[in-house]
Amino acid sequence: MKPTFYITTPIYYVNDKPHIGHSYTSIACDVLARFKRLTGYQVYFLTGTDEHGQKVAQAAKAQNQEPQALVDLNVQTYQNLWTALEISNDDFIRTTELRHKEVVQAMFAELYKKGDIYPGQYEGWYCVPCETFWLESQSEKGLCPDCGRALEKVSEKTYFFKMSKYEKPLLEYLEKHPDFVHPHGRYNEIMSLVKGGLKDLSVSRSKARISWGIPCPFDPDQVIYVWFDALINYVSALGYKKHQDLFNRFWPADVQMIGKDILKFHAVIWPTMLLALEVSLPQKIVAHGWWTVAGQKMSKSKGNVVDPYAIIAKVGVDAYRYFLLREAPFGLDGDFSEAALIVRYQADLANNLGNLVNRTLTMLEKYFAGVVPQVDFVPHVEKFKKLVTGLLPAIERKLAAAAFSQALESIWSLIDQANKYIEEEAPWKLAKSDPARLAGVLYTLVDVLRVAAVYIYPFMPGSALKIWEQLGLTESLPAANLNTVTLGQFPPGTKVQKGVPLFPKLV
Repeated sequence: MKPTFYITTPIYYVNDKPHIGHSYTSIACDVLARFKRLTGYQVYFLTGTDEHGQKVAQAAKAQNQEPQALVDLNVQTYQNLWTALEISNDDFIRTTELRHKEVVQAMFAELYKKGDIYPGQYEGWYCVPCETFWLESQSEKGLCPDCGRALEKVSEKTYFFKMSKYEKPLLEYLEKHPDFVHPHGRYNEIMSLVKGGLKDLSVSRSKARISWGIPCPFDPDQVIYVWFDALINYVSALGYKKHQDLFNRFWPADVQMIGKDILKFHAVIWPTMLLALEVSLPQKIVAHGWWTVAGQKMSKSKGNVVDPYAIIAKVGVDAYRYFLLREAPFGLDGDFSEAALIVRYQADLANNLGNLVNRTLTMLEKYFAGVVPQVDFVPHVEKFKKLVTGLLPAIERKLAAAAFSQALESIWSLIDQANKYIEEEAPWKLAKSDPARLAGVLYTLVDVLRVAAVYIYPFMPGSALKIWEQLGLTESLPAANLNTVTLGQFPPGTKVQKGVPLFPKLV
């Protein structure tokens, strides 16, 4: 059987439209999923939507709608964007689905029966937008430490999860698994938080105050806290306790990708829940930075939210995907600007990759009627072989560390070398002086483009498929295996089909 790879995005909250930050996470996960498929893995790539909680209920009320009607409408905006961005998820889970609700209630009941969930009274501050409780000592002047909005004073019956009971086991796990949270700075942040002590967590809400949630299975007056509910999607999608074959095949998750703002939920609360349930912890939590605009965090009030559809309309899907992953180191914040996007588009895509494809196929048409020649001699192929041989292990290392920008640099080193090769060999001169060498040079160039297309595919699937088509290759690119892709495999006699430029000039 194939080795497995399970990767998840966070489930996105549906009270608003998706923006650049949401697409950033999903594109990164898509790259890892596609790359793993190309290296022989059976992949399960999960994304979805978080549809419960007070924010959704309030948004629905403001629009004079039922919460279910609102989430049904809003979830479509995410699904449509993932289609537009060519996200290759295997599953899309909604927390309003029965398959999810049943698992959440079963887990809640199991922890209650075990004594790890118990009744109590909560008194303190609550942030509706963040769906988070805060201690008096954590808030300043009654404002949320995360979003700065006003907190509500709450006093009500609730059920608590004995998170404090799992402080020591989680700390021991973190000490034994220094790669559990990536990048390492985030790991240190979580270590510090756990060492500071964990308190029991309120995991239900009064139904009289918040009715839009999954009902508590043993108390009709309570609904389950939205974060407790949401985190369980990662196992409910695999049919935990219902379809154990799927669950056993793919759990624990290899990578759970999130934004840094929800790190505590995923690297503290989620692991303690799993420890309590005696379920294996995920292999790695990867927390990326935020995208800012001109150094400022995006917000509707500032009018600086970047609309993915507007960028796609301007430069295309693949340029958008490329820019997000190439421009900034993945764990750090990135600053978005159209000027920087256009520079990347022109330099890396139009003038480099696009130009290489166009020049190579133009020369093949001019000198060989568009047919890839049979050759016995390929000049300087060794320097390309060395690059190609080292490419797969280099990219595997970089993607394992979520170093997407560096992985793209490695692929572009091959493209750069091919462009230099054209200048060094000057095929237009060889056409007059050495036709046999010319054939070898052009064979090398199409062969390099074939290899590059496979490596580019996880990052820019549409462009890779266009290159593949223009090269006249008939085998399936998505079915290629990077473990066996090497130079010297381009079939002679193939008729290339030069098309329109991959990255046309921007108007």
